Amino acid sequence: MKRFVFICLCAVSLLSCRESAQDQMPATVCNPMDLSYRFRPERDEVSRREAADPTIIKFKGEYWMFASKSGGYWNSKDLKNWDFVLAENFPTEDYAPTAVVINDTIYLAVSSKKNKKIYHTTQPETGQWFVTDSLDFPVEDPCLFLDHDQKLYLYWGCSNVNPLYGAQLDPETFGVIGEIKELIFPNPKVFGWEVRGDHNTQYENAPWLEGAWMNFYDGKYYLQYSAPGTLEKSYCDGVYVSDHPLGPFKPARHNPFAYKPEGFVGGAGHGSTFTDRYGNYWHTGTISISVKHKFERRIGFYPAFFDDDGVLYSLTKYGDFPILIPDRKIHSFDEIFPGWMLLSYGKSVTVSSAEKGYEAVNMVDENIRTYWAAKTGHETEWAELDLGQVYDVHAVQMNFAEHNANLYGRVSGVFHRYTIEASQDRNQWVTIVDRSDNNNDNSHQYVQLPAKVNCRYLRLRNVEVPDGSFAVSGFRVFGIGNGPKPGPVKHFNGIRDKNDLRAVTLSWNKSEEAIGYNISYGSERNKLYHNYMVYEDTTVVIRSLNARQNYYFSIEAFNENGITPYSENELLIVEE
Repeated sequence: MKRFVFICLCAVSLLSCRESAQDQMPATVCNPMDLSYRFRPERDEVSRREAADPTIIKFKGEYWMFASKSGGYWNSKDLKNWDFVLAENFPTEDYAPTAVVINDTIYLAVSSKKNKKIYHTTQPETGQWFVTDSLDFPVEDPCLFLDHDQKLYLYWGCSNVNPLYGAQLDPETFGVIGEIKELIFPNPKVFGWEVRGDHNTQYENAPWLEGAWMNFYDGKYYLQYSAPGTLEKSYCDGVYVSDHPLGPFKPARHNPFAYKPEGFVGGAGHGSTFTDRYGNYWHTGTISISVKHKFERRIGFYPAFFDDDGVLYSLTKYGDFPILIPDRKIHSFDEIFPGWMLLSYGKSVTVSSAEKGYEAVNMVDENIRTYWAAKTGHETEWAELDLGQVYDVHAVQMNFAEHNANLYGRVSGVFHRYTIEASQDRNQWVTIVDRSDNNNDNSHQYVQLPAKVNCRYLRLRNVEVPDGSFAVSGFRVFGIGNGPKPGPVKHFNGIRDKNDLRAVTLSWNKSEEAIGYNISYGSERNKLYHNYMVYEDTTVVIRSLNARQNYYFSIEAFNENGITPYSENELLIVEE
């Protein structure tokens, strides 16, 4: 049973817990998703966790998430808290599960070169599954789609050579009906987002097209796919549109529709797009770490929308900051962003010890691929963060890196146990998070405080680690500062590469007091749906453009105190 203890500081004079409207906010979440990611079972490889390729569906009023190599799946009633279900007769060692609800039953297939079984259950909460059907042949990265007319379709493909395919299925036997269609082919010479590499620079390597997903909306079919490869921060989802479930399909003008190459986490590809109980769309995708192993991955969760013209886009703006879980239909980012800014970036950190190459600064560099590792996993290890000034802290996120762990498979009885203390002056400390008795194996623990904490210093104390050293890739703190917002960005310029129209170089003058910038852009003036986050730098090259489109760009500056937008009257236009 979980036991999370929070000590309210309202009675303590050194910290202020004055309640405000923000203290009464609904639940928030923060990427990476706070899940019990499984350690991979291969003992001949380095110990690391993995989950990827998520499918989320609604079934009997609840949400069910299936992901690669997870040993089971997750259930949630609210999209915030996810409980793991250990499954029987379930393909736990296959990749990319897809699920569809037909009548009162969930049907599931997996990516495989051998396994063509169809699994089904009417009671997913029990973990019991049954097999009575199969596909005509095994497929890689499948998507099962039930159309509004109750016709069933299958989409599949995972290759740097072959296209994505589609076919209609018999809903009784799951056999193919009619012709198999070739639907999407790679086109990296035009589509920069299909070029391999973290920043789309590996032109010599063919992209992997994979991860099909289908949505039907307002008479149109939106076939989504992933590129350029799951190892890259540029891993994203593109979309093609058609009037028919088997095409012909045309690439949407807004592409890729789910894209998050920078920030604390990178990657938004190979996922699923689904609706919550209020009709809001959400997109889940795969986050790349790929440090301990190339398939070291996590899961991200982003709001998605169809605009008035039927354009599908996923909003990854500040996509690893806290967002609200809505209790109604929403229409914009402003309705789910609580305004909590990142307070910990680049701040001073003191630690009990550090292994060479795993220094304390890695906890606050906003890069999940780097981490601090203490020399031991003993309870004597700690890290102290100096925010530089007093802020109102609303939430913290502990991202544990599990350095030198020797754990394999879904291990029971191993937990991260720790406490977090807060202070204004480093003399008087009060515990604000106590997980010294934690029985939850989540490794990206996001804690929304019950009331804001007014402090400058935060001290993380280890109590117990699952194995290995006490290690943290991100000691992230969110809240509101009391100082000025950054100054507006000036002299924002862009130059399209004449030799490669997939690339643009953007530059600007440093904004006073800014710690970072968010660049929004798109192919139409009022559709700036792409987002690209930059810390400190004032020049960036974006290589994920469509070579045959013009683009409009905007830039805003942010710091601990808020966001300063760019004037809509000053949009930067970069022509092909």
